[in-house]
Amino acid sequence: QVQLVESGGGLVQAGGSLRLSCAASGRTFSSYTMAWVRQAPGKEREFVAAINWSTDSTYYTDSVKGRFTISRDNAKNTVYLQMNSLKPEDTTVYLCAARRGSSYYIQAYEYPYWGQGTQVTVSS
Repeated sequence: QVQLVESGGGLVQAGGSLRLSCAASGRTFSSYTMAWVRQAPGKEREFVAAINWSTDSTYYTDSVKGRFTISRDNAKNTVYLQMNSLKPEDTTVYLCAARRGSSYYIQAYEYPYWGQGTQVTVSS
C-alpha cells in the first residue's frame, strides 16, 4: 500500500518561498516517478512537476519553470518541491502523486497514488 503524506504548506507573501515535502512509504520507490500536482476548487488537477526516482530526470509545467524545483532524498524516501518567487495565482492545494515507471508522465490522470494535499496560500 503506497502512502504519501504532504507537509510544508502555509501562507506566504508574494515573492516569498515555501518548501513542500512528501514522505512516501509502502514500496521501494526506485522504479517510480513522483509528482506534484495542484488543484483549485472546482477545477481539474494540474500537473506541476515530476521526478524519476532512479534517473533523477525532472519535468515542469511551463508556468513554474525557473521558480520551482523538485528533488528527492533517497535516505528519507521523501520528495520535495522548493517554490520560490511565489505568485498569488500559485494559491491552491498541492498534492503528491506517484506511479510505477520512468517515462515522461506529465498528466495528472497518469498517477494512481495520491496524498491528501497541503494548502498553499500566496497573498498579494
